[in-house]
Amino acid sequence: MPPTEECKSLFCDVVLRHTPGGFKHHCTTITHNLWCPVHLIHSAFPEAVLAPVQPTRLAEAKHAFTTRRCDLDDARYVVTGGLAPLAGDLVLARVEKLGQHPALQTTAGRRATLFPGDEIVVVFGNRYAPDQFEAVVPADLGRCQLVAGGGVAAKVLSAHSKMKQPTQLEPIGLLADVNGKVLNLRDYALPKLASPPRRPVTIGVVGTAMNAGKTTTAAHLVRGLRAAGLKVGAAKVTGTGAGGDTWLMRDAGATTVLDFTDAGFASTYKVSLPELCDGIDRILDQLVASGTEVVVLEVADGLLQAETAAVLDCPQASTYFNALVFAAQDAMGAAAGVDWLEQRGLRVEAVTGLLTAAPLASREAAEATGLPVLGLAALGGAKAARDLYAAARQVHDAALAVEAGCAA
Repeated sequence: MPPTEECKSLFCDVVLRHTPGGFKHHCTTITHNLWCPVHLIHSAFPEAVLAPVQPTRLAEAKHAFTTRRCDLDDARYVVTGGLAPLAGDLVLARVEKLGQHPALQTTAGRRATLFPGDEIVVVFGNRYAPDQFEAVVPADLGRCQLVAGGGVAAKVLSAHSKMKQPTQLEPIGLLADVNGKVLNLRDYALPKLASPPRRPVTIGVVGTAMNAGKTTTAAHLVRGLRAAGLKVGAAKVTGTGAGGDTWLMRDAGATTVLDFTDAGFASTYKVSLPELCDGIDRILDQLVASGTEVVVLEVADGLLQAETAAVLDCPQASTYFNALVFAAQDAMGAAAGVDWLEQRGLRVEAVTGLLTAAPLASREAAEATGLPVLGLAALGGAKAARDLYAAARQVHDAALAVEAGCAA
C-alpha cells in the first residue's frame, strides 16, 4: 500500500527539498510505525535509489577537511537518482580528471595527493572567490567540480583567467544514515549553548577583497596577543571550507580555532543573515567556553561581497567586533574601506595588508585614514597587540556597562 499524504507529513525533514518530479527526499523518522523510512523513500519517491555502502569503502576513501566534524560511521547508504543536493550534503564522489586542485585537504590535517579514480568524501557548497571560482550547488547529481581544496563540490559558473580547469568529479551518491536521511554538515554543527557565557573581547580582521592579507594579519595578531600574555581564540566566520587558514591560526598560537564549517556551513556564500548570525553566535560561545580572553575573528572576502557586507552592516556587528583591523592592497582601498566601516558605526583601529610591503603606500594610507599602519612585524609584537587589545577592551567594557544599566 503506498503511503498517504498524511503519512508523508509525519516526516520532519520532508519539507527540505524537491526532486524534479515534485517529491521531497530528505526523510528522518516516522512517528507511526507504518513503514520504515527506507521503504517510504522507495515507495513515495521513486526517483531516489538507495544502495548500501560498505564501511570499508568509506574508510578507504579520502575524507575532506570540510567533513571533519562528521561521523561517517553514520553513513549506511548512498542515494542516487533524480535528486537535487543541498548545500552541506555529504557526497561520495570519484575523481575523473585532475585540474586546479590536484590534492585534497583532509581531516588528518594534510594535503592528500589525488589520482584519477580516487573516491573522496566531500560536501556540496556554493563558492564566491573572485581570484578563483564562482560556483553553485548543482541541480542534480551529475558531474560536477572540486572548487575548493578543503573539499567543496559544486558547478563552476565562472573562473579567474589564471585558473586551470577545475578538477572533475563524478558523484557516486549522497551519503545517508540507517533511516535514509541524507547526511548534512548541519547535523554535526556546534551546539547552541542554553546559557551562553559573557562574550570576550573581540578584534575583527576585514579587508578590501580576497587576498588583501586578512588571514596573514589575523595569524600575526594572534601571535602578538599571545606575546602580550593573553589566551587567544580565533575563528574565520565566513568563506569557503578549507583547512589552511585555521591551521595557520593554530600554528600562530591560538588555543582554540573554529570556523564556519564547525557551525554547519560548507561555505557561507548564499547563506541568509539570520543563519550567519546564528553560526557566529555558536562559534563565539564555544570560544568563550574554552576559556579564551580575546578572540580574533576574520571575515572573508571584501566589503562588497554580499555576506561580508551583511554581517558588518547588521545590528549585531558592534557586539561581534569590539575593534577592527582593516587589510588593503593600496591606500585608496584602505581609505574607502575605513570610511565604509565608520559610516556603519564600527571602530577601525589600524590599517594593514599588502600595502604595508610598500613604504610609500603605507604613508599614503596613514595620511588618508589618520590611522596607524601596521606591518606584520608590528602585529606580531606584544606592544601593538596590547594597544589593539586595550582599545577593543574599552569598547567591550563600555558595552557591558550599558547592558548592566539597562538590566538595572
